[in-house]
Amino acid sequence: MTRPSLDLTLYLIVGPSHVDGDPVPLVEDAVRGGVTLVQLRDKTSTTRAMVETARRLKAALAGTGVSLLINDRADVAAASGADGVHLGRDDLTPAQARAILGPDRIVGVTVKNPAEARAVEPGIVDYASVGGVFATESKVNPDAPIGLSGLRDMAAVLTAGVPGLPRCAIAGIDGSRAADVIAAGVDGICVVSAITRAPDPHQAARDLRAIVDAAKRDHERALA
Repeated sequence: MTRPSLDLTLYLIVGPSHVDGDPVPLVEDAVRGGVTLVQLRDKTSTTRAMVETARRLKAALAGTGVSLLINDRADVAAASGADGVHLGRDDLTPAQARAILGPDRIVGVTVKNPAEARAVEPGIVDYASVGGVFATESKVNPDAPIGLSGLRDMAAVLTAGVPGLPRCAIAGIDGSRAADVIAAGVDGICVVSAITRAPDPHQAARDLRAIVDAAKRDHERALA
């Protein structure tokens, strides 16, 4: 199996809690607008329905270079042919997910505090999603937002512990905040409602991608 593409620049999460009806047309529009990675997050459907949706999303993404990840469920990722899995603190361990999926799929993790960032296992974990950065209505989060200062601290911990590990930021990120988030030291942003609830998901993705690309160029110049 060819190693899937992993580009965190503009990472979209979709699922029944975020999209009214079929997510496939919205994802297709968003990818044409510049989304670089897609995650299916489904906490309510049956396993069989999740596998079917994942297969349809995977088919829709064929030829785009955009990978599909499944939230929590390594079994669904394996059964559907998705490109990997994203894990939270209460899910399978990265090592357990890797044992199910093998070496050629993506395993990502959420890190919410410095201790979790220091615990990321190099060679098993492919990327880290840091947050929540800001308050959000897309997901119930018992932890207080870490803010931009917390994001900078977490990025530094990841850099020290796992040099070169790709990382993105999540929660409450929109066009007004995206540039500051990138400047805090991450490779991309993970969004839900900024695209799924936009009147025009294609245009929303285009606008966000332009902001993130410009912010990444500015950040790289600042580090040069």
